[in-house]
Amino acid sequence: MKWNLRLTAANKGIWKASELQRSLAEHGLMISAGKMSGLWSGQPVSLKLEDLDVICVVLGCEIGDLLIPEPEKVHRPGQEETVRAAAGSGTAAPRVIPKRRDGRSLPPE
Repeated sequence: MKWNLRLTAANKGIWKASELQRSLAEHGLMISAGKMSGLWSGQPVSLKLEDLDVICVVLGCEIGDLLIPEPEKVHRPGQEETVRAAAGSGTAAPRVIPKRRDGRSLPPE
């Protein structure tokens, strides 16, 4: 997912993180300066759903304005090998099979 807070806020006329922070506080969502900086300039590691509700109310937006799906970044296990083989190198890279140091067998794949 791509976090799109800054552009969504700009579309609503909010150009500074401190402006949004004040508006969120008026709606009961108190965010520290450090966390606000992370929300404004980066990709949040975690965010409560209740907080997303408040952000959407303050910005007058939908959740789809804040979170943009990036399905091309989703890969299934083994998909990289298939993509690599399909890319046309002619030979697939040898598969590495991990082994335990203590000699015990690994679980089946």
